[in-house]
Amino acid sequence: MKPAKFDTQPSPYFLMESAIVDYTHANIRKLAATLSSDDPTTTARHCFEWVRDHIAHSMDFHREEVTCAASEVLQQGTGLCTAKSHLLVALWRANQIPAGFCYQRLTLDGPNPPYCTHGFTAVWLDDQGWYRCDARGNSKPGIHCEFTPGQENLAFPTRYIGEHDYPEVWAEPWPELITAMEHLQNITQYRAHPIDACPSAADLCVSAPAAPNRQ
Repeated sequence: MKPAKFDTQPSPYFLMESAIVDYTHANIRKLAATLSSDDPTTTARHCFEWVRDHIAHSMDFHREEVTCAASEVLQQGTGLCTAKSHLLVALWRANQIPAGFCYQRLTLDGPNPPYCTHGFTAVWLDDQGWYRCDARGNSKPGIHCEFTPGQENLAFPTRYIGEHDYPEVWAEPWPELITAMEHLQNITQYRAHPIDACPSAADLCVSAPAAPNRQ
């Protein structure tokens, strides 16, 4: 399905560096350079596919390491969906492509609670506006995420009671989410008590009507 179009121009905040989006780290800059091309959309796709295919989703691959900052995700080679989004945004911004963070509230498994915060990304493409895409990885049956501007291919639909798709694109990850991630000891702890964070203030985000999702 075609996503709802929203073309609010990105502010400089969508190119900024932070403790989580630490894209001037030497290893991130080196990788970003290898993924760069003369065409920004091609560069954006290269970055997306690299994170999707090379960073192991913690739960799919039964990894116990907890990563958060982009450089940490790259170093360890693993992360939750939220952590993978931190690295992807860092790679885009290292290539001077504006990018931000998107979220859904989902059940962890099946139709019933507990709920978790699912993180993915949006990238600014001059000929498309903001494009939402999900690099969590296609290592779980039924998920097939691709980088297809003009066509959303998110990992999960929102279909159960209590689930929600947030239409905003944030310049920085939600602070409550980051605090919870930094307190995690291992992924086993996350499985028992998944993070169900609240949105941050909307002063550093752009928004549009919620777009339909595809599994």
